Amino acid sequence: MEKEMDYRNEDGGPDSTEIYGDPEYFENRELSWIKFNRRVLNEARDKSIPLLERLKFISITSSNLDEFFMVRVASLKDMQHAGVKKADIAGMNATKQLELINKDAKDLVSMQYSTYNRSLLPLLNQEHIYIIDAYEKLTEEQAEFVDMYFENEVYPVLTPMAVDSGRPFPLIRNKSLNIAAIIESKGGGLLGHKDKEGKHKKENQEEIQREFATVQVPSGMARLVPVPSKDPQEKVFILLEQVIEKNIQKLFSNYKVVCAYPYRIMRDADFSIDEDTAPDLLAEIQKQLKKRQWGEVIRLEVEDGIDKKLLAFLREELHVENKQDIFYINGPIDFTFLMKMYGLEGSDHLRYPAHVPQLVPEIMPGENIFEAIQKGDILLHHPYQSFGPVIELIRQAANDAQVLAIKMTLYRVSGNSPIIASLAQAAENGKQVSVLVELKARFDEENNIVWAKKLEKAGCHVIYGIVGLKTHSKIALVVRREEAGIRRYVHLGTGNYNDSTAKLYTDCGILTCAEAIGEDATAVFNMLSGYSEPLSWNELAVAPLWLRKKFLKLIRRETKNAREGKTAFIRAKMNSLCDQELIEALYEASHAGVQIQLLVRGICCLRTGIKDISEHIHVRSIVGNFLEHSRIFHFCNDGYEEVYMGSADWMPRNLDRRVEIVFPVLDEELKKKVLHILDVEFEDNMKAHVLQTDGNYEKIDKRGKVLINSQEIFCKEAALALPKEENTYQDRVFVPAEPMEE
Repeated sequence: MEKEMDYRNEDGGPDSTEIYGDPEYFENRELSWIKFNRRVLNEARDKSIPLLERLKFISITSSNLDEFFMVRVASLKDMQHAGVKKADIAGMNATKQLELINKDAKDLVSMQYSTYNRSLLPLLNQEHIYIIDAYEKLTEEQAEFVDMYFENEVYPVLTPMAVDSGRPFPLIRNKSLNIAAIIESKGGGLLGHKDKEGKHKKENQEEIQREFATVQVPSGMARLVPVPSKDPQEKVFILLEQVIEKNIQKLFSNYKVVCAYPYRIMRDADFSIDEDTAPDLLAEIQKQLKKRQWGEVIRLEVEDGIDKKLLAFLREELHVENKQDIFYINGPIDFTFLMKMYGLEGSDHLRYPAHVPQLVPEIMPGENIFEAIQKGDILLHHPYQSFGPVIELIRQAANDAQVLAIKMTLYRVSGNSPIIASLAQAAENGKQVSVLVELKARFDEENNIVWAKKLEKAGCHVIYGIVGLKTHSKIALVVRREEAGIRRYVHLGTGNYNDSTAKLYTDCGILTCAEAIGEDATAVFNMLSGYSEPLSWNELAVAPLWLRKKFLKLIRRETKNAREGKTAFIRAKMNSLCDQELIEALYEASHAGVQIQLLVRGICCLRTGIKDISEHIHVRSIVGNFLEHSRIFHFCNDGYEEVYMGSADWMPRNLDRRVEIVFPVLDEELKKKVLHILDVEFEDNMKAHVLQTDGNYEKIDKRGKVLINSQEIFCKEAALALPKEENTYQDRVFVPAEPMEE
């Protein structure tokens, strides 16, 4: 996107890049992300959190790290292989970034396993919960049970793969857990040496032949195997790979297993599509998805203490040339299995009670949702309030005789989506249904392909995204014929149309039938389905053509007001901040005296406390029981305050390479509610981490202060807004399973 230099410098000052673009003023994006994952891990180290919740955070850090390597590290390796020398905004090329990433990631993994081994396992044992890490710790009866389990349940599923000149090393699937072994035989067996004529050497030569083999731990079987105990209070488990490792000799009868160790790989899961030349985007994405299993190995995890010859063999076969790419694991490889521990029966005292989202006061069960919206705009605050009104909007629209059309964008939806079902029902009922299903939503491609085909089969008009862009906006439009004429009902949100994650992520949305926003919504869908490009918008700001300019204008207006002695401040909440142009604009605003408060959950490439640059900028990150996901932007405007929400973070991809929507909060009462959300979150001293001038994050010193947990406050407030009989509030809330998204 071409930058408008005249606009950037409309106040007559020099190009801000010349003043504020020094690489020392920026944090590297990838290293900032690792710091975010360290904040997630810190929740597992917090002694005030129930034990199973802490285990859940250990699991989350593992799944986060997997995705980070498959996408971000893989992308840097591609740049390195291609010889790209270009530096990032912090002045580092791909090679330097990979070096620092490996160091920080290994430090993170070391802390992860130290937390598990030294803190969490002993605490589990105190609760009579045992995850056996060595076969020898089983009683004789338990060992017999496990051996029988192997014989009856596991053995028939396993496929041991020997590796020799006639049997090449098999494809090792991405993220699968495997066991590598060195097996030994004397001459005469199938693995014995052959002479030059290809005949087996005689047994009396007693020549030892060593070969390698590998076996995949079945992904379709439970990794935590429950083991019976004589003590009814005890809950004993052993890991599936340990069961296989102990019995691996049975897979290679007549041969000796010299050693066996588990290992796991990450492959490059990022792929690019030439959308301009692809004749069928759906077919091309399906083809590219298959290639993920063949991507370059970018990380090899092995058990600490692995046999050196076995490791050398794995490195050679998997083409792991750089020792930096090997992670030695002091414990079970891949902690994502700990998520299964969370639902452990009889352990309610070790986790928070399940959170139940509250009803929305303006839309009670059985109410006509269109009549409710006609009374005034409605603010939705998830997961404190139910996602039900959004589902109900589409459900009622599908069955309402007055509804003519339904239009939606879908980026990520749940596995059994009620919204998909309602859209299909609407098409079958003769409504005009248009749905943009974003096939390029990373790691949801296969799921979205299934939904797209189902919707097409039901008679919906399905659009597979826009060439060269991802459609990440969250918008639904219902067109209804009423007595006064056509009325448009619109939902705009900060989160996906996913009823599952709506119980885990904090998001905001608005239901409205305001005419100006309805007109804009129609223009959005005309743009998505055709070649219409609006010359102007009533209220919405849309990327990639208009949103960057909108944010720059709002920031620079505060800068101008500060220079003129007017009241000026900016408050903004987002998932990530790494756009150089916007950061430079914030630096310029800070230099002019604008007070800037930022809530950035994850990546933040801005540095605070730089003299004459960012002394008036304060950044905090909240990592709590729910995943902070809403995007809210508040600009003082010399007292005529403006508030916006939307789907976009302040990242180049959101502003330049995606279709995003940011919308104003126009209703004054709703504006107060949204500002209250920001007020409480900026006062949070329980779950907030504050960015320091050295680039590290620290928790707030709570001594002598009233304790404020913003998420708990919102839970209580959502309940208090309802009649007592409708209140389902419980004292605490649960931890989300998926902290990374989009």
